[in-house]
Amino acid sequence: MLKVNEIYYSIQGESTKAGLPCVFIRLTYCNLRCSYCDTEYAFYEGKELSLEAILTEVEKYQCKLVELTGGEPLVQSESLELMKLLCDKGFEVLLETGGSLPIEHIDQRVKIIMDLKCPSSNMEKKNLYENIQFLKRSDEVKFVLGSLEDYEWAKIILAKYDLQNKCEILFSVVFGKIEPATMVKWILEDNLQIRFQLQMHKFIWHPEQKGV
Repeated sequence: MLKVNEIYYSIQGESTKAGLPCVFIRLTYCNLRCSYCDTEYAFYEGKELSLEAILTEVEKYQCKLVELTGGEPLVQSESLELMKLLCDKGFEVLLETGGSLPIEHIDQRVKIIMDLKCPSSNMEKKNLYENIQFLKRSDEVKFVLGSLEDYEWAKIILAKYDLQNKCEILFSVVFGKIEPATMVKWILEDNLQIRFQLQMHKFIWHPEQKGV
């Protein structure tokens, strides 16, 4: 059984899959309290569902791209079995994880999108840097930046762990904190070979709307 906050069908708003139709499985609970969190409703709200019930709900949408998100999906250990089941059923599976819990036992077929928490999140000390050794080339590391300090910190981390040679790197701004044009200017001035992204769903719908 897993405690599920919501299952819904929308488009991917972030990552290299941005713009594609996707079924989202938002699991309840989170071990972090980021300063900019936009899914606090997932900290506790949800209902217990079996893996079979989750699969049945996902299959209703006839979409092969599925993402586990949260909260923090890895808080519930049975999420590992759910990802394996989805992969076995032929789904392309994405995992959004905050980077504070181990990823080494995740099915190798899953595309991991892992945050490294910047200073302004107030969760920087929770980063589990040991996870970096388990990243695949197809995985993605995301930095959510809320200040120039965050940006300079992210550059240091990129160099320290040689991240650009390990996987795809994503930079995004905390919504409403930094103008996207400012971030793009910094990236171009420093000639960073990374992918800048916006939270597409927050421009299509109201930034606080659920289920999108």
